[in-house]
Amino acid sequence: MRNMALIEMKNITKYFGTIRALNKVSLTLERKEILGLVGDNAAGKSTLMKILIGLYAPDEGEIYVENKKIDTSTYNPSEARKIGIEMVFQDMALVPTLDVVENMFLGKELTKRFKVLDRKIMSQKALAILEEDLNIKMNSNDLKRKIRSFSGGQRQAVSIGRALLWNPKVLILDEPTASLSIAATESLLKTIKKLREERGISIIIISHRLPEVFSIADRIMVLRAGEKIGEKYKEETTIDEIIKMMLGIKIEKTSLE
Repeated sequence: MRNMALIEMKNITKYFGTIRALNKVSLTLERKEILGLVGDNAAGKSTLMKILIGLYAPDEGEIYVENKKIDTSTYNPSEARKIGIEMVFQDMALVPTLDVVENMFLGKELTKRFKVLDRKIMSQKALAILEEDLNIKMNSNDLKRKIRSFSGGQRQAVSIGRALLWNPKVLILDEPTASLSIAATESLLKTIKKLREERGISIIIISHRLPEVFSIADRIMVLRAGEKIGEKYKEETTIDEIIKMMLGIKIEKTSLE
């Protein structure tokens, strides 16, 4: 028996001028599920997720979070954060001239009396998340280094760590392995599984790397040219079948029963 849906997006349509980026796309995300969202560069994956976090408003369609309908006319990233939805963008959105702690707590700075930043507490929280949740070893001196001095894997961990500070129920990762080495990719995939298992986070991974998606996703959804082509539970499909769906090659079944 599958879990109850945590997120439901129904018949989402989005235009940019006269260009239709999404056409009646529906998506569900179950509790503690890892969903792989795949498609080519113009498929509409990122647009759909930016609607989910309130960066874009849909022209048509509905969004439900834990069975509560979202008012998409006023929905925004701050509201998404309050209800537990975080997104880590492909470019990681880190400020290169800030250090690890400053990047992680950007917008969530902790203060003492007279609004003085509590660097000690922020450093302790940052280290705890990086080491315990993300398996990244750092010391107090590392936390003071500018983020630009770290490897791609370390920067990605800081970006994910920043999202975890908000205790999300849903974590969206946009091409999380795009700039990582093979070793860093393997480490990150293990970490994603750990976040689901230990924190109970539902995760959506936007990616074009199908072997990586297959290694961790429970279910895979395919978009092409702004339309939902289908979705499959991993145990019911193959990489070849997903590729055919992405390319528009006709197959017998493309949706869950």
